[in-house]
Amino acid sequence: MEDDFTYVIRKALRGLSLAPGEAAARAGLAESEVMGMIRGRFSADAARKLAPVLSLKAEALARLPDYQPSPVEVSFLERIEISQGDEQVNAWLIRERGLTLLFDTGFSSSTCAQALDAADVFKIDAIFITHDHHDHIGGLDEARKRGPLHPIRSGDSVTLGSLTIHAFDLTGHCEGALGFFIDGLEKPVCVVGDALFAGSIGGCPPETYQAALGHLRHGVFSRPDETILLPGHGPSTTVGEERISNPFFP
Repeated sequence: MEDDFTYVIRKALRGLSLAPGEAAARAGLAESEVMGMIRGRFSADAARKLAPVLSLKAEALARLPDYQPSPVEVSFLERIEISQGDEQVNAWLIRERGLTLLFDTGFSSSTCAQALDAADVFKIDAIFITHDHHDHIGGLDEARKRGPLHPIRSGDSVTLGSLTIHAFDLTGHCEGALGFFIDGLEKPVCVVGDALFAGSIGGCPPETYQAALGHLRHGVFSRPDETILLPGHGPSTTVGEERISNPFFP
């Protein structure tokens, strides 16, 4: 998992411009209880009381330490974990009916090259970028040696072979961030970058927080439950699992 409950609480506090003491007072908790949660001392009872103040789903927050989405196993999809110092960032490969599509490129040319070589990816039909943070575009020069970057804007669609890629707005964590919904596979797939993680969302300042949630509700949670979600960090998940287990979407 990319985020644990401490990140979820901190992201909600930041997005709502709430100090821990103010949130505690509204929830009927001692400030020390909220600070304890932020520092990693989990209490399901405190989580249930704090959740409504943070506009989070209470039972999802209370169960979050045990949440792990079920593995997604489909033949056309491969998660490429690219080193970023001591951490990992995702690139996603879709290989279907002779097409190879790459979504994001990792932190650097060298790590991107190593990851693509290990996955036997030497020719790419199209590269798509979710957002311009360095850990997602740092390997772009290397990836472009193997295939073209496909420019696309929110609201655009492009058909490549039997697949159609629809771009939609996921601004919030990053200005101009895009999600990609892919038609033509055996299961619906949505690439979400850093806008959404399993059990969490990408961090947002207060001025974009509500917009980020709105874009996710409209562009992602309007999809069928079986839609596979591909985040920029952490495991894949599905719309159905996130409806139940993501605290940000009551």
